[in-house]
Amino acid sequence: MDGANLHINQCFFFSIQYRNIRSTDSLLIVIRVVGLPGSVNELNKLVNMEILSSHSAPCCQLVTSRQQFSRRRKHKSLYGSVRSEAWSSHNTRPSGFHLNSHNRTHESTPIRALKGDEGVIDATETLENVTKRRESIPKVLIPGLPDDSKGGISAPVTTGQWEWKPKFNIHYERSGSRNTNAPQVLFLPGFGVGSFHYEKQLKDLGQDYGVWAIDFLGQGMSLPREDPTRQQQQNDNQIDDPFWGFGDETEPWADNLVYSIDLWQEQVAYFIQEVIKEPIYIVGNSLGGYVALYFAACNPHLVKGVTLLNATPFWGFFPNPERNPRLSEIFPSAGTFPLPLRVRKVIEFVWEKIRDPRSIREILKQVYADHSTNVDKVFSRILEITEHPAALASFASIMLAPQGKLSFGEALSRCKSHDIPVCLMYGKEDPWVRPVWGLQVKKQLPEAPYYQISPAGHCPHDEVPEVVNYLLRGWIKNLESQGFVALPLVDDESGRFDVAKDLEYVRDGKKRSVRVQFYGSESSVWSRLTSFFNNQLQDIKIKFI
Repeated sequence: MDGANLHINQCFFFSIQYRNIRSTDSLLIVIRVVGLPGSVNELNKLVNMEILSSHSAPCCQLVTSRQQFSRRRKHKSLYGSVRSEAWSSHNTRPSGFHLNSHNRTHESTPIRALKGDEGVIDATETLENVTKRRESIPKVLIPGLPDDSKGGISAPVTTGQWEWKPKFNIHYERSGSRNTNAPQVLFLPGFGVGSFHYEKQLKDLGQDYGVWAIDFLGQGMSLPREDPTRQQQQNDNQIDDPFWGFGDETEPWADNLVYSIDLWQEQVAYFIQEVIKEPIYIVGNSLGGYVALYFAACNPHLVKGVTLLNATPFWGFFPNPERNPRLSEIFPSAGTFPLPLRVRKVIEFVWEKIRDPRSIREILKQVYADHSTNVDKVFSRILEITEHPAALASFASIMLAPQGKLSFGEALSRCKSHDIPVCLMYGKEDPWVRPVWGLQVKKQLPEAPYYQISPAGHCPHDEVPEVVNYLLRGWIKNLESQGFVALPLVDDESGRFDVAKDLEYVRDGKKRSVRVQFYGSESSVWSRLTSFFNNQLQDIKIKFI
């Protein structure tokens, strides 16, 4: 039966009642259905729910429901399967839900549960059982990374150069399936690194998807190949400046060039349109997370979903001239070339401290929670970048660039209004982007799945790539299947708002374990149900019996 064409002989009578159960905070929902014996099944089709227990008589008790959702639907569930115990208006409230016929011959028992931090607690469950369950965290064995030396097959990685504009050469790496139906995934790096930081994603996820990683202009291997400035006059006795960008005049190709977040989001948009040539899933770490969100907010037609890995919620010290014209006059940015000589000494002093190998080692020690992680390759690549003659001026331009035209919060709001799926994966031990920042994003986007990984720091994709790759695969499958495939860590037996599991994997012949706390959304099922009633009941002729 089509939900838009209900006939009078198959009409339903709904009575929704709200009652207090033992306390004023409790909620009981009673839905009475009147109609033909098959009416309950027809209602089930309308709301896309699967009745697992029913009777041929006009009586039905709902035990478990499974909800389907579309990525572009306003109300969408974050569970592949939701138990009726979880249908409450708040995760700390008891709830009950049952479905009765008008003339029932026997009493149906409502399902009542208390939902707390550890999930659904049945009324008959003792405190001792709750304590035992808290202590017994489920373990899930997940695949490790492909190891070519032990017969594993990793996806081959290739490098490329793309000239966006004259002299604007973008370095990128790619791997993966040439299958035209395979989803395309683009990774954006954090500040000071590049596409090399996603080597573990390129080799692993490239087995299933088309995987891309790019270097932002002014960073990584997308630094300019020649000096963006020149000297008007050069004496024979003048010593060549080892650093580019501090000349007297700007080269025509570098006119108005400033390494800002607006430039990077524009760079990403053109790269997708001209190189990838189809909508993508975009993943960003730290600065890359902000750029990914900013890009998605400005180009929703190019995005299938956004994943934030410990995304920094702010960038830039100077006001944006378009957002704050008066304030920008008081504090003008100076990120364009040639860079002013008055700031060179200060910037150069800071730069020499940052580029010191001991400082780089110390920074990596801070941002990686597991100090057994091998960061030698990351260290050597960062050190190589700092030795480029354009590195100092690029660093200065980045530090002196204005803030973006959109704040992080405004970008979130735009993504929400465009119904762009967002997934959050945050390392719990990040000393810079603390978990509170991820939870703030979750608060603004309550439908977004949030995975808190521990132990993991600022770069979970490099520190625990097995976990991030596993979660990312599952999230993409969930979206590609329009919800038929459950989200990672949410199995068919659980409708809990929060789930904690230990993910185990093997690396270098040793078993490792990482705890992941999942926070979903328990409001979506109720929103879908109430939305159904509001939209459908107005077209049904109600018969009072």
